[in-house]
Amino acid sequence: MKYAPIDEQLKTLYGDGIYLRPLSVADTDLIVDWRNRDFVKENFIYRGAFTKEGHLAWIENKIKTGEVIQFVLCTDEDKPIGSVYLRDIDRTCRKAEYGIFIGEKEALSCGYGTAAAKLAVAFAFEELGLHKLMLRVLAGNDRAKRSYEKAGFVQEAYLKDEVFLDGRYRDLILMACINPKEEEE
Repeated sequence: MKYAPIDEQLKTLYGDGIYLRPLSVADTDLIVDWRNRDFVKENFIYRGAFTKEGHLAWIENKIKTGEVIQFVLCTDEDKPIGSVYLRDIDRTCRKAEYGIFIGEKEALSCGYGTAAAKLAVAFAFEELGLHKLMLRVLAGNDRAKRSYEKAGFVQEAYLKDEVFLDGRYRDLILMACINPKEEEE
């Protein structure tokens, strides 16, 4: 199937065993399916049902406005396994929030998330010229935290009882990385 990217300017990014191709409207059913899987939802702050209408609104209101850049994460064997995005892109302060999810259970703990994070960080700094990339991760999601650290993120804050999920308060970790070329200055 041919996927027409939403943003025609965006190019496919190639990394270690993976590539990130620009999101297409044709990916909607796949994204909705992944985001509604329990093992994916358990690591997100937003736990509500993910719908086709909601995703199409995300495309219209966030991606097409340039506030979000989203890719589909694929293996070198051309198998889509998840999604990576930069959201709340602030071109004045030159920062954004990084997010990722792996939607195929067999692709977990295979290094794909780390490879995707490294690729996204390089894209954010080298192509978009951002100064800072941050992310939020639920405390206890140690696999994700280790992956982010391998991609250059460091913990900046630990927020106690920050979110209320599944009937209890959960701690949230804020991580970030600064463009290394700007750190040297």
